Amino acid sequence: METGENTIRKQRQVLLFFVFLCMPKAGSEPRRFSVAEEMESGSFVGNVIKALGLEMGELSNRGARVVFEGVRQYLQFNRKTWDLLVKEKLDREELCGPTVSCVLPFQILLENPLQIFLAELLVEDINDHSPIFLDNEMLLKIPESSLPGKIIRLDGAQDLDVGINSLQNYTVSPNPHFQVQIRARSEGRKYPELVLNKALDREELPEIRLTLTALDGGSPPRSGTAQIRVLIVDVNDNAPEFGRQNYEVRIPENSPPGSLVVEVHAADLDTGNYGEIFYTFSDASEDIRKTFKIDGSSGEISLIKTVDFEATQFYEIDIEATDGGGLSGKCTVVIHVIDLNDNLPKLTISSITNPIPENSPETVVAVFRVSDLDSGENGRMVCSIQDDLPFSLKPSVENYYTLVTEGALDRERRAEYNITITVMDLGSPRLKTEHNITIWISDINDNPPVFTLTAYKLYLQENNSPALHIGSVSARDRDSGINAKVTYSLLPPENGDLPLFSYISINSDNGHLYALRSLDYETIQAFQFTVTATDGGSPSLSSQALVQVVVQDMNNNSPFVLYPLQNGTAPCNDLVPRTAEPGYLVTKVVAVNRDWGQNSWLSYQLLKATDPGLFTVWAHNGEVRTARPISDRDAIKQRLLVLVKDNGQPPLSTAATLNVLLVDGFSEPYMQFPDAPKEPIQTDSLTTYLVISLASVSFLFLVSVIMVIAIRLCKRKRDATDAAHLNPNGPFPSHLVDVSGTGTLSQSYQYEMCLITGSGTSEFKFLKPIIPTLPPAQASGKDSIEDSNLRNNFSLSIQIKPYQDSFF
Repeated sequence: METGENTIRKQRQVLLFFVFLCMPKAGSEPRRFSVAEEMESGSFVGNVIKALGLEMGELSNRGARVVFEGVRQYLQFNRKTWDLLVKEKLDREELCGPTVSCVLPFQILLENPLQIFLAELLVEDINDHSPIFLDNEMLLKIPESSLPGKIIRLDGAQDLDVGINSLQNYTVSPNPHFQVQIRARSEGRKYPELVLNKALDREELPEIRLTLTALDGGSPPRSGTAQIRVLIVDVNDNAPEFGRQNYEVRIPENSPPGSLVVEVHAADLDTGNYGEIFYTFSDASEDIRKTFKIDGSSGEISLIKTVDFEATQFYEIDIEATDGGGLSGKCTVVIHVIDLNDNLPKLTISSITNPIPENSPETVVAVFRVSDLDSGENGRMVCSIQDDLPFSLKPSVENYYTLVTEGALDRERRAEYNITITVMDLGSPRLKTEHNITIWISDINDNPPVFTLTAYKLYLQENNSPALHIGSVSARDRDSGINAKVTYSLLPPENGDLPLFSYISINSDNGHLYALRSLDYETIQAFQFTVTATDGGSPSLSSQALVQVVVQDMNNNSPFVLYPLQNGTAPCNDLVPRTAEPGYLVTKVVAVNRDWGQNSWLSYQLLKATDPGLFTVWAHNGEVRTARPISDRDAIKQRLLVLVKDNGQPPLSTAATLNVLLVDGFSEPYMQFPDAPKEPIQTDSLTTYLVISLASVSFLFLVSVIMVIAIRLCKRKRDATDAAHLNPNGPFPSHLVDVSGTGTLSQSYQYEMCLITGSGTSEFKFLKPIIPTLPPAQASGKDSIEDSNLRNNFSLSIQIKPYQDSFF
């Protein structure tokens, strides 16, 4: 029975051997190593470098590993010499049982790049087990009528060793009646037979005791003994006979204990005690006795425990039927175990690469092996993963698979993948095993920072405090970690005209922009620069954004009076004839403002006068005119205080003082006038630099005024006939004048002005405004005389330094 089992195993080994021979040389031909069982841990097995033909450093760099199927790993590497060493003691009998050739397949796995070498470990048997009889005493009943040459089959001993170390011979203690001969089963196992050499006489010798000795072929040999008790019985001439010599049955694995396997039956023609039959197992192994039991009276064979196809595919049992007279008959029962799909496929991860850099080409993520203890269709397997993943499975040798990427991955689209590897067999019902792997995608610097806006526009009010936060720029990077850390910097302007780094600074960490110094709208109204955002990757990536800073004007400049010049040492006097009619143009207050927009709009008003009712000031252009006819009671010297105010919030103002002389006519005697009593002059607080500028040119203004008066007296007579009556077209629609050039006047006036340049200075000459001439029909004689006085040439020279940081 066991002979058939060993034959099938040998056939399978031969088949696997030819399959391996047909495999490609690249890692598919198994390398054979051998080791004797019971060797101590660390014992030398073989050198991998010589066996595989590789270099010393190549094994270390490529991550060589030994992989056995199952949990236990029997070999290990010496990482210095790359010798294969025993990891733990190997018991050949435990590993392979009665199989003669104990071969443990394993693989030598090189991970980078992937390469698998098939190998086999031959565990050589040593003589570490003695033959053992299951029954220490055998009882034989032999009829005294037995003839010489009768053969009685005995239960043999069992030896767990194989080959030459297994059981080889039997001997029996010396006696005149019996000798022992050896028979071999089909699978090679040997059993003894007792041969009768001399006829028996019960009356002479009713009982014979013998010692049976079993010897193995080891050196030195081991032995085991059993006692044989031979009872000589009376003649029983009919032995039990089975209806069939061979029974063959099939039972499914995992059948419950107590299940009936088969019932054997034997018949005996004798009657009485000689006809009673008792059934027993004959020469059954310990495994059979633990798995099956037989009812001695009925011959029913049933299960003691469940059978497993993966452990044993068939059982061969000898059944002996013995009658009351000691005669017996035998038959053989062969029990085939039917395989069921009762084992889940198994998946073993050999190596895994995690994380995977994005944008890398096809990459091996994991190497794993699948196995199934079932056979046939129940042991065939298919592997699969989800369809919506950029990964694929590729089969390798000996049920190995590799999980590889199908192409470059993008961490910004997906940072991790949960991969479920499904292994399913083809049995019925189909069983499957799922194994989950989480793969993380590591970042590389493949995304530049991106600004939230392509262009930023920031507003800053002039006269700001230094280090003022004026705004921020922001950029985001889709990468992660250091690749996403953004730093900001200012890009120098291409023309280099703007001292950018003296105006603006930026916080490199958060993009906050700060004004380094106070800005003046009158100096700079707007400027722009480029901000660069750079990530921390290697190589770093960057992007740029344009930032425009608009300086907003604030009302921080008081109006400045150009005419009449406010010089206390040489005041300017305007002459008005007493014959002047209401509306007579006395003079015009000319003022400017360095501010912009509505902050530069100026209005004029008469703040104080010697005679408040005599003069009026036009609010929108600063013209000073007579409000009524001049009487003899009016003081000769009139002092006017004109307030010039801008339209800012809050408004700023400047006061201009005018001295007006009432004369009967323009002649030399009127050129010299006693000084009028000085009145306190109300002035706005001027900045220090303005006062110094005015003081430096005061002398020039005094000389200019004297020259103007002289020229006017000289030309009085010549221009008297050309005068025209001034009749303004009416008041302006507003009391404001925009001196910045953005406002409009309802009446046009012309001024003569010339610019004289010298070394380091510029000289402006303002001439008397040219008054529009009315048609002759609207002019009277008296008006013509008065207007002719106004049309006298009037010049004013002003020395102005070149413009730098301020207007003056």
